Amino acid sequence: MAAVSLPQYDVVVVQDVPVPMRDGVRLACDIYFPAQGGQPLPGPWPVVLERTPYNKRDPERRERHGVFYAVRGYVAVLQDCRGCFASEGELFFLAQEANDGHDTLAWLVRQPWCNGKIGTFGTSYMAWAQMALATQSPPGLACMLPNMGGWNAWTSSVRHNGAFELRFLAWAFWHAALNQNRALKGQPWIEEALNRVDVRDWLRRLPLRPGLSPLALVPSYERWLFALLTRGDYDAFWRQPGLAPEEYLETFADVPIYLSGGWYDSYTRAVLEAYQALSGAKRGPVKVIMGPWTHGERTMEVSFAGDVEFGPEAALSSLEEFRLRWFDRWLKGVPNGVEEEPPVKIFVMGGGSGVRTREGRLDHGGRWRAEGEWPLARTRYTPFYFHPNGLLLPFPPTVERACTTYRFDPRDPVPTIGGNFSSLDYLRPLPAGVDPRLVPGSLRREPITPAGGFDQRTGPHFYGCSPPYLPLAARPDVLVFQTPPLEQDVEVTGPITAHLWFSSSAVDTDVTVKLIDVYPPSPSYPEGYALLLTDTILRCRYRNGKNGPGEVMRPGEIYHLVVPLYPTSNLFKAGHRIRVDISSSNFPRFDVNPNTGDPLGQERRWVVAENTLWHDGPRPSHILLPLIPP
Repeated sequence: MAAVSLPQYDVVVVQDVPVPMRDGVRLACDIYFPAQGGQPLPGPWPVVLERTPYNKRDPERRERHGVFYAVRGYVAVLQDCRGCFASEGELFFLAQEANDGHDTLAWLVRQPWCNGKIGTFGTSYMAWAQMALATQSPPGLACMLPNMGGWNAWTSSVRHNGAFELRFLAWAFWHAALNQNRALKGQPWIEEALNRVDVRDWLRRLPLRPGLSPLALVPSYERWLFALLTRGDYDAFWRQPGLAPEEYLETFADVPIYLSGGWYDSYTRAVLEAYQALSGAKRGPVKVIMGPWTHGERTMEVSFAGDVEFGPEAALSSLEEFRLRWFDRWLKGVPNGVEEEPPVKIFVMGGGSGVRTREGRLDHGGRWRAEGEWPLARTRYTPFYFHPNGLLLPFPPTVERACTTYRFDPRDPVPTIGGNFSSLDYLRPLPAGVDPRLVPGSLRREPITPAGGFDQRTGPHFYGCSPPYLPLAARPDVLVFQTPPLEQDVEVTGPITAHLWFSSSAVDTDVTVKLIDVYPPSPSYPEGYALLLTDTILRCRYRNGKNGPGEVMRPGEIYHLVVPLYPTSNLFKAGHRIRVDISSSNFPRFDVNPNTGDPLGQERRWVVAENTLWHDGPRPSHILLPLIPP
């Protein structure tokens, strides 16, 4: 890695500086200045900005996002988002971030210590906040580093092809408990009540009803959560710039942007769709890096995801130095050549030994590769068809009539075994007498069920599983199609789409699709290992996507469903099998469809659905895989 700015200053921090927004609400900033002798140096300096709902004064954030930059000659500004911690106003999830971000940059460029160049950075919500403000082309914005953030909340982030990602229900519970905003909790007993909630108990009692859960204690949170839960149609609500930056490509700031994401992140599809759109419409430069990571910042500095090891080169040596090179180039003009590097850097998973490591993980392996575009120009999009007897083959079936029917009972959903999600957490209870305000939230959050790569087998550490802990493939409501053992290595890199001919006895139901790398039996794994690579869900009433309102099905009618999965990059080794699993639930990653067609989030009844996948000559259901030539 090329040289970067080195520490050469002391730091002075000015806390809770109020920054006025256009509606009079003031947002609190902690400002970290380069200093000498206990006094801030006048500058002017380039500025780096992170806007966060997670407490700007979190100890790790202070050190890694504040002090780190100030000692290297930047003014670092950490701001609590509206309604969070020391900032005024009410949080309405994502909706206010476009205007608040614009107004914050407009204030920053007027400060005498700012040289007019501002870079933004941050992960997850903080990446959303960057994309939202960029839709407004704010003054002073000179470069961006959005890590693992969204592009359209309806298609693949908050909702997912019509289904709801329950991580945001969990987010509402744990964030409300951790948020120390003075106006949010008027009485001490509200603090105590929220911190006693175990959201795992509420997941067993869905749907929530307004006024009848602990969120009624914080009405602003209850309002935005029920808006996300119950508004299924892609309307003006979902088209707001904070929730759908992709709708504002024309006004999106044309500045250098380095996007980053992970193959097991909750925003894999969003990051690459953002790259594809921005690299095609902006001068940028726009770059993207995709590693084999789960969601977060520290996950980028480890070499595993879930139960799978990818080798030491999979980990970034330092996320801070990765960011610093970008800021040095575009905010300080340091000629470090970062703009000359290839625009796309991907980690191609697979190729490892397949043995169990000393840490107990599957050695899946992989390697980094530079590319000139995404999707790759040399891709051969190849359909693999579902045949009778569970075969997955690269030629269509010829039989006139073939189908497989399974019974989907919403009261017995398929449990989530790894995959692409984040924030699906609960809060560990505190010992008696401990003030929750004194314990960083990062020390209390625990996953309800783990994300990342896992063998598709139930177990005690996965939510909703019970003995004897059999493979998911043993369930009668999971359809399995797989190739014979591969005769040679096969690389799949790019966006993936399933084309399914599908019918149901119900007026509405869900379809889930998983892509799996099946290891043959070995001494380490005598029963083999079915490694989940990527998956998806489609709520059938939203089979037409963003085009118009939801439309229930006619029972028994066959529909052609086009179902996008998250993209991935994986080398299936010779001797492995490519496998696709089809079902109708993946809980608690997604909410469970009651099959009734009732209004979203308001159902009171459940119907068992007889769902049928058709796979014959006239209805050739298949998955379209992006194969990369050797």
